[in-house]
Amino acid sequence: MAAREAFSSSVECFHQYPSKLCIMALSAAIMPPSSPKLNLYAKIRTPFYPHSVRLLTPLKIRASTAIDYSNVSASDKSSPLKTSNWQWKFKDNLINIYYEEHVKESPEPSQNILMMPTISDVSTVEEWRVVAGDIVQRNGNTNWRATIVDWPGLGYSDRPKMDYNADVLEKFLVDFINSPNGPIKQPEKDLIIFGGGHAASIVARAAKKGLVKPKAIAAVAPTWAGPLPIVFGRDSVMETRYGFLRGTLKAPAVGWMMYNMLVSNENAIQSQYKSHVYANPDNVTPGIVESRYALTKRKGARYLPAAFLTGELDPVTSREEFLELFAALEGKMPVLVVSTKESPKRSKAEMEALNGAKGVTKFVEVPGALLPQEEYPALVAQELYQFLQEYFGSVA
Repeated sequence: MAAREAFSSSVECFHQYPSKLCIMALSAAIMPPSSPKLNLYAKIRTPFYPHSVRLLTPLKIRASTAIDYSNVSASDKSSPLKTSNWQWKFKDNLINIYYEEHVKESPEPSQNILMMPTISDVSTVEEWRVVAGDIVQRNGNTNWRATIVDWPGLGYSDRPKMDYNADVLEKFLVDFINSPNGPIKQPEKDLIIFGGGHAASIVARAAKKGLVKPKAIAAVAPTWAGPLPIVFGRDSVMETRYGFLRGTLKAPAVGWMMYNMLVSNENAIQSQYKSHVYANPDNVTPGIVESRYALTKRKGARYLPAAFLTGELDPVTSREEFLELFAALEGKMPVLVVSTKESPKRSKAEMEALNGAKGVTKFVEVPGALLPQEEYPALVAQELYQFLQEYFGSVA
């Protein structure tokens, strides 16, 4: 029975994630040896290839927005860009944090939008650049300013070796927003936050606790479960195996070998983007693959992905807790959820659970999978800008 369940889960895993990652996870699920080390070698040396499995077509649901996308331009709207670094002090670490500011030259005061990248093994501020430029350059009653920041351990920020988890990332978010010497030059209650994937859930969790008090939140393709837990669960046996995998990925020699095999190679990145990050494989250009591959070669690149893959960055552990994050925001601020038409099946189900949920002011659906803000930036920018206009358009 356990083997049958693991096989069923592996079908979806191969549909959603790079094959090598699923081979390792499947082996962990169906081969419980007495020695964890022997189990790891078995995973690598005796892979399982389900060549006969027919993959299912992603579930498609009619969009719940009335916007006509045919008139939306896909061109890159540029804006004056300022890049800088901010030092985040966390325990004994001084971590250089990379961020960008997109502004439109204007004598009028501006309202700040903080854009948090989707958390993944190749997370980067690049995914929000076109959206930021689009919104900032629009003419309206409000002069918008966009700040995009790379998470510690990801993108162009420093990547020290430490134990990354959801609490650490939440602490960073709170400090970045509230620090008196931080880049956010605006009262906290005037800040609007856009977050993708896990970032959206971490923002909602911090807001639920009252640690941040944004004016509004937009959750774009929100997720809460890492690649392995969403497929193989979080029982005590799997948690033990995830812990062993995490430790192995962080180890000096074998960690680099495994990281290079699973994440840090162009074929794996291309496969990942074509299978579940983007909806249309033709949109995955060589430039995107090369950019993300370069990120995986930065010093300390493997430490945070080791936590992400195994669920340490998950802000909650169940759908019920996920829904509670948003329910707690009811009446406190408007919340937009942007779902996507072609997300992986299990991620799609979690997004759909927010449709009509308590605390969700508006729910829309756009083309895309797990990174719509990069694959279809003009469409996402249109939805986000309409949300801003509906609730803050009269603000000067």
